[in-house]
Amino acid sequence: MSEIEEKKESSDIEPVKEKPSKLLAYPQMCAVESEDSTGFDIEVYLPGVDKDTIKLRMDSEYIYITGETETVRYSGFYSLCCPVEPEKAKTSYKEGLLKITVPYQEIKMHTIDVKIE
Repeated sequence: MSEIEEKKESSDIEPVKEKPSKLLAYPQMCAVESEDSTGFDIEVYLPGVDKDTIKLRMDSEYIYITGETETVRYSGFYSLCCPVEPEKAKTSYKEGLLKITVPYQEIKMHTIDVKIE
Protein backbone atom coordinates (compact mmCIF):
# COMPACT_ATOMS: atom_id res chain seq x y z
CA MET A 1 0.00 0.00 0.00
CA SER A 2 2.79 2.45 0.86
CA GLU A 3 4.39 1.77 -2.52
CA ILE A 4 1.26 3.02 -4.29
CA GLU A 5 1.17 6.16 -2.14
CA GLU A 6 4.82 6.91 -3.00
CA LYS A 7 4.06 6.74 -6.72
CA LYS A 8 1.14 9.15 -6.35
CA GLU A 9 3.32 11.67 -4.51
CA SER A 10 6.16 11.51 -7.01
CA SER A 11 6.97 14.89 -8.56
CA ASP A 12 8.61 13.26 -11.58
CA ILE A 13 5.29 13.08 -13.41
CA GLU A 14 4.67 16.00 -15.73
CA PRO A 15 1.23 16.91 -17.02
CA VAL A 16 0.58 16.01 -20.65
CA LYS A 17 0.70 19.05 -22.87
CA GLU A 18 -1.70 18.31 -25.68
CA LYS A 19 -1.32 20.03 -28.98
CA PRO A 20 -4.71 21.25 -30.12
CA SER A 21 -5.88 18.97 -32.89
CA LYS A 22 -7.34 20.22 -36.14
CA LEU A 23 -10.97 19.83 -36.99
CA LEU A 24 -11.39 17.20 -39.71
CA ALA A 25 -13.91 18.25 -42.38
CA TYR A 26 -15.22 16.71 -45.58
CA PRO A 27 -14.99 19.29 -48.38
CA GLN A 28 -18.13 20.14 -50.31
CA MET A 29 -17.96 18.93 -53.89
CA CYS A 30 -20.19 19.42 -56.91
CA ALA A 31 -19.66 17.45 -60.13
CA VAL A 32 -21.72 18.10 -63.26
CA GLU A 33 -21.39 17.02 -66.83
CA SER A 34 -19.59 19.59 -68.98
CA GLU A 35 -21.69 21.68 -71.40
CA ASP A 36 -20.38 19.72 -74.39
CA SER A 37 -21.01 16.37 -72.61
CA THR A 38 -17.37 15.28 -72.94
CA GLY A 39 -16.49 15.04 -69.23
CA PHE A 40 -16.99 16.47 -65.75
CA ASP A 41 -16.72 19.99 -64.39
CA ILE A 42 -15.97 19.54 -60.69
CA GLU A 43 -15.84 22.19 -57.97
CA VAL A 44 -14.44 21.54 -54.50
CA TYR A 45 -14.94 24.15 -51.77
CA LEU A 46 -11.86 24.54 -49.53
CA PRO A 47 -12.35 27.81 -47.61
CA GLY A 48 -9.16 29.41 -46.30
CA VAL A 49 -6.90 26.68 -47.67
CA ASP A 50 -3.51 27.74 -49.05
CA LYS A 51 -2.95 26.28 -52.53
CA ASP A 52 0.39 24.79 -51.43
CA THR A 53 -1.37 22.50 -48.92
CA ILE A 54 -3.77 20.98 -51.46
CA LYS A 55 -3.11 17.44 -52.64
CA LEU A 56 -5.24 16.03 -55.43
CA ARG A 57 -5.02 12.41 -56.53
CA MET A 58 -7.18 10.89 -59.24
CA ASP A 59 -7.61 7.68 -61.12
CA SER A 60 -10.23 6.78 -63.69
CA GLU A 61 -12.97 6.28 -61.09
CA TYR A 62 -12.03 8.17 -57.91
CA ILE A 63 -10.85 11.53 -56.60
CA TYR A 64 -9.00 11.99 -53.30
CA ILE A 65 -8.33 15.50 -52.04
CA THR A 66 -6.80 17.03 -48.92
CA GLY A 67 -6.02 20.58 -47.84
CA GLU A 68 -5.32 22.40 -44.59
CA THR A 69 -5.77 25.66 -42.76
CA GLU A 70 -4.37 26.40 -39.30
CA THR A 71 -7.46 24.92 -37.67
CA VAL A 72 -9.06 22.60 -40.24
CA ARG A 73 -7.88 19.59 -42.23
CA TYR A 74 -10.10 18.85 -45.22
CA SER A 75 -10.08 15.33 -46.57
CA GLY A 76 -12.45 13.73 -49.07
CA PHE A 77 -12.67 10.63 -51.22
CA TYR A 78 -15.20 10.71 -54.04
CA SER A 79 -16.40 8.12 -56.51
CA LEU A 80 -17.21 9.20 -60.06
CA CYS A 81 -20.11 7.59 -61.90
CA CYS A 82 -18.24 7.39 -65.22
CA PRO A 83 -14.58 6.62 -65.94
CA VAL A 84 -12.41 9.67 -66.70
CA GLU A 85 -8.90 10.34 -68.03
CA PRO A 86 -7.08 11.82 -65.00
CA GLU A 87 -3.89 12.54 -66.96
CA LYS A 88 -5.89 15.06 -69.02
CA ALA A 89 -7.42 16.85 -66.03
CA LYS A 90 -7.06 20.64 -65.81
CA THR A 91 -7.30 22.48 -62.50
CA SER A 92 -7.41 25.99 -61.11
CA TYR A 93 -7.68 27.31 -57.57
CA LYS A 94 -8.88 30.74 -56.50
CA GLU A 95 -10.43 32.08 -53.29
CA GLY A 96 -11.16 28.70 -51.75
CA LEU A 97 -12.63 27.09 -54.86
CA LEU A 98 -10.79 24.30 -56.66
CA LYS A 99 -12.07 23.72 -60.20
CA ILE A 100 -11.30 20.50 -62.03
CA THR A 101 -12.19 19.76 -65.64
CA VAL A 102 -11.64 16.17 -66.69
CA PRO A 103 -12.74 14.34 -69.86
CA TYR A 104 -14.56 11.03 -69.91
CA GLN A 105 -12.60 7.96 -70.87
CA GLU A 106 -13.33 6.71 -74.37
CA ILE A 107 -15.46 3.62 -74.11
CA LYS A 108 -13.66 0.67 -75.62
CA MET A 109 -16.02 -2.13 -76.34
CA HIS A 110 -14.57 -5.48 -77.30
CA THR A 111 -17.50 -6.92 -79.21
CA ILE A 112 -18.00 -9.61 -81.75
CA ASP A 113 -20.76 -10.13 -84.27
CA VAL A 114 -23.07 -12.93 -83.24
CA LYS A 115 -24.98 -14.78 -85.92
CA ILE A 116 -28.70 -14.76 -85.39
CA GLU A 117 -30.47 -17.92 -86.55
